[in-house]
Amino acid sequence: MHNPTTVQLDGLRTHLSHAGKKLLETTLAPLGLFYLLLQLTDLTGGLLAALGWVLAAVVCRLVLRARIPAVLLLTTALLAVRTVVGLLSQSAFLYFLQPSLQNFLIAAALLATLPFERTFLARLADDFCVFPPALMGHAVLRRFFRRVSLLWAAVFIANGVAALWMLAEHTVGQFLLVSTIGSYGLVASAALVSLLWFRRELRGHGIRLRMGNGAPGLLSNVLRPIWNPLGSGAR
Repeated sequence: MHNPTTVQLDGLRTHLSHAGKKLLETTLAPLGLFYLLLQLTDLTGGLLAALGWVLAAVVCRLVLRARIPAVLLLTTALLAVRTVVGLLSQSAFLYFLQPSLQNFLIAAALLATLPFERTFLARLADDFCVFPPALMGHAVLRRFFRRVSLLWAAVFIANGVAALWMLAEHTVGQFLLVSTIGSYGLVASAALVSLLWFRRELRGHGIRLRMGNGAPGLLSNVLRPIWNPLGSGAR
C-alpha cells in the first residue's frame, strides 16, 4: 500500500463565497435588474439594465487589469445577442427563449470538448472553485472532468427542456420564479453529486482531499453520512 497524498484546499466558506460572487455577478444581479426595470419602466429598460450590468463588470476588470472569468465573458456575449433580439422584437418570450435554447448549446460544448486535454467544464470550474495549480494538472482530475462533463451535459439538457415547457405554459413572472428555483435546485444537486464523485475519484487513486485547516468542518459534517457508504468501496 502506498502512502496517500493529501491535497489541502481552502475551507467551505471560501469556496461558497467564491462561487456565490460569480453567481451573483453573472446571473442573479442581471436577472433581478431585468425584472425590476421591467416593472418600473418597460421591456427595453429591463433589457438594457441587464446588459449594462455585465458590461460594467467587464469594463471594471479591464480598467483594473484584472482577469476576466470565462463565465463572465460567456454570459456577456450571450446576453448581448439576447438583448439585440429582444430590442428588435420587443418580445420577452423571444428574450427568454434564447437562454432556454442555450442550455442545449452548452451541453453540446461540454460533449464536444471531451477529447481535449482540458474540457470546457474544467475551464468553467476555475471560476467557481479554488483548486491548487498542481491538482488542476493532475491526470486524475483531467479524467474526472471528462466523465463528469457527461453528467452536466444531461443537467443542461434537462434544464433546457424544462425551461421551454415553463416558457410556453406560464407568464414571464411565473417563468422567472419557478424556472430559477427549479434550475438552481437541479444545479445544486448535480454539484453535490459532482463533489462526492470528485472525492471518491481522488481517494481511489490515493489522494485525500482536505478542506480548511484540517479540523472537521461544515463540509465534513454534511457529507460524512453520505460519503461513508460511497467511499467504503474505494478503501
